[in-house]
Amino acid sequence: MSQFSDIETLYLHRDVVDFRKSINGLVVIVEQDMQLSPFSDALFVFTNKARDKLKILYWDRTGFALWYKRLDKERFKWPSKIESETLSLSHQQLQWLLQGFEVMGHQKLDYQSTVQ
Repeated sequence: MSQFSDIETLYLHRDVVDFRKSINGLVVIVEQDMQLSPFSDALFVFTNKARDKLKILYWDRTGFALWYKRLDKERFKWPSKIESETLSLSHQQLQWLLQGFEVMGHQKLDYQSTVQ
């Protein structure tokens, strides 16, 4: 994934996508659902319903490119509680996702003592 190291912004699409969609269909999702420009210097990450396939769409200044990964076993650990249509990721989080780890990590817990 070193080819993406110069791209600063990474977006994860919350909902599953029909993987019959190719570049043009994913561009429409970026523009209409995610309300983002597909021509920006960003990666847009999508998954299918079974969560065993992943597509990454990006504009490389000469045209759109589409990167595709299929898992033979297991599923991608897609975040389940995303409030908006998109989630910004770091490069580390993308690596975790591609390696099968949880992207969001653990939820922060805040406790207060009842003893006064």
